[in-house]
Amino acid sequence: MLSRIDWYILKNFLKTFFFSVLLLTLISTIVDISEHTDDFVKSGLTSKQIFLQYYIGFIPHIVALLFPLFVFISVIFFTSKMASRSEFIPVLSSGVSLHRLMRPYWIGGALLSILLLFSNALIIPRANTVRTTFEAKYMPSLMSYTSSNAVYMRIDSFSYVGMRYYDTAAKMGGTFFLETVKENKVIYNLRADNIIWDTTKKTWKLNGVVERKINGLEENVSYKFEAFRKFSFEPNDLRFDGYTQTRMTTPDLIKRIRKERMRGSETIKELEMENAHRMATPFSVMILTMIGALISFRKIRGGSGIHLAIGLLICAVYILFDRFSTIFSTKGDLNPYLAAWIPNFVFAYVAWRIYQKAPK
Repeated sequence: MLSRIDWYILKNFLKTFFFSVLLLTLISTIVDISEHTDDFVKSGLTSKQIFLQYYIGFIPHIVALLFPLFVFISVIFFTSKMASRSEFIPVLSSGVSLHRLMRPYWIGGALLSILLLFSNALIIPRANTVRTTFEAKYMPSLMSYTSSNAVYMRIDSFSYVGMRYYDTAAKMGGTFFLETVKENKVIYNLRADNIIWDTTKKTWKLNGVVERKINGLEENVSYKFEAFRKFSFEPNDLRFDGYTQTRMTTPDLIKRIRKERMRGSETIKELEMENAHRMATPFSVMILTMIGALISFRKIRGGSGIHLAIGLLICAVYILFDRFSTIFSTKGDLNPYLAAWIPNFVFAYVAWRIYQKAPK
């Protein structure tokens, strides 16, 4: 059962959090408007169209991006205010332990963690689709589509495909090949001068096709001017940009990871890193909630200002840890899931040490 003081703390926690979200989101939106005013003017859209086609996706994106920071600042702010008014002294003096006092913080942190986990899985990807679609159309400088010089991947248990280059805009690749291997022997080989996606038939068109069917020492060769083939990949599977993984819901992202792992794709780490962050970030909300409460419930000289300064320093260190682990994963050999959880492990230990040293 929650006591009256539990409800009081929990109510202040959530009220301060949602007020912080509203205020900081408003500031972030104003800054974004000032940065992209020229793009909005060039687009020729009305304010209502810009909001419905861009900011309805941008606002959930920025809230999810800064969610742990919002929680941390909220906890420090309202807890520090309570401490400055000496509201914790009679509670602790009445025999309530620090562990018991942390219960409403645990509950509030858990509720917000679940909210972020659900949003990361289903809501934010849809918002990112809206936002990035607008950016691709009216802010092309922000997009980072790449045409790979070479594409090689596995499409099933026995077959491999590759092309010398692939143009994402034209949906065309050059010098295409497909090989089927069985028992370490090539049993089928296909070569084509180029491969083009036929948007009408929803299939691939191959030009200048040479097919070889190999059976031991026998080889059957055929030539075709053009041929239409269905493969297990589509243009979206060959379209690599910095937003691909952020647009997919978590179930779709997991399916894509399995497919890319089977293909031996070079983009597998970026996909795994996105999935790992979606699971690790909600847990960081719990950790930062505990740290914020533990460093703020004591009344000190300097009040909320000192608490906020310490909190911002901790946030900066957390972000630094997160960036370093992400770089070591995407550019090195560090496992993406371990990289996403390293900051949580480190700061969970920090929270435990602060709790141990806190007066009980």
